[in-house]
Amino acid sequence: MDKFEVEFYTKDNGEKPVKDFILGPDIKMRAKVLGIINVPEERGNQLREPYSKHLEDGIFEIRGKVGTDITRVLYFFYYGKKIIMTNGFIKKTQETPKQEIRLAKSYRKDYLERMRNNE
Repeated sequence: MDKFEVEFYTKDNGEKPVKDFILGPDIKMRAKVLGIINVPEERGNQLREPYSKHLEDGIFEIRGKVGTDITRVLYFFYYGKKIIMTNGFIKKTQETPKQEIRLAKSYRKDYLERMRNNE
């Protein structure tokens, strides 16, 4: 199976929310998150629970845990076997926060609009 390419969503101002999130946690969490974001490169759209879960409307989460901290990184698929990582967070409740899903959708919308404008 061909590898997928993981890419971090980049805002207009150059910020990369997922990169900022990854560089924020402690060193153990950083290592775990860096490890889990490589899994979709290998498995792509064949990745299933417990590693990944479809949330809604084409937004997925990749899952990691260190101790009691549960980490999630949201992403979507794009043409040409691309996985666009949008945002990450430490999960505090059973449900994935709706605002995190809305944020991922807004980043996806922005990404798709910019890709259309660059054609």
